[in-house]
Amino acid sequence: MVVPLRGGNDKRSEQWSHEMAVKTVSLRLPMQGNTQIENMTKPVVDALADTGLLAGIVTVFVKHTTASVMIIEDEPGIRADTKAFWDRAVPADPVWQHNTRNAGEDNGHSHLRGQLQGPSVTIPFLDGVLLLGTWQQIVLVDFDTRSRTREIIIQIMGE
Repeated sequence: MVVPLRGGNDKRSEQWSHEMAVKTVSLRLPMQGNTQIENMTKPVVDALADTGLLAGIVTVFVKHTTASVMIIEDEPGIRADTKAFWDRAVPADPVWQHNTRNAGEDNGHSHLRGQLQGPSVTIPFLDGVLLLGTWQQIVLVDFDTRSRTREIIIQIMGE
C-alpha cells in the first residue's frame, strides 16, 4: 500500500512511501555486572529471521541505566581492553554524588558509563541479513556492581 507523506498529489512521496512492518521482541538475560560482556548477535539474527522481512533496520535497546549495547570485535583481548578502558575512564569512587546522596548505593560510575556508551544500537539489514562488518558483533555490557536480570528490546522495522 502506498501512503503519501504530505497528503497531496506529490508523486515523489507516493513513490517512496510504503507501509512498514514492526516487530518487537523482549529478551531477559541474567548478568553479573562488573563490565560483563554478553554477545547478543545470535538472538538478534534469530529475531530478524523470524520476521521474514527483507530490508529495514534493527534496533537493540537495553532498558537499564547501568548497562549498554554496543558493537565490538568480540574476542578476549577486546573484552579485557573494554573493561580496562571503562575502569580507567570512569573509575568506581565512593564520592560520586549518586553514591553519597542515596544510602547504600555504590554504582554511580555504572550510571555514568551507561550514559556515555548509550542504551542502543541500530543496524540496517538487506535481503534478511544484518549489514554488520566481518568482525562486528552486537554485545550487551553490564556496568553495575551486582548481578541483575537485564531486559533487552529488539525492534525490527522493515518490509
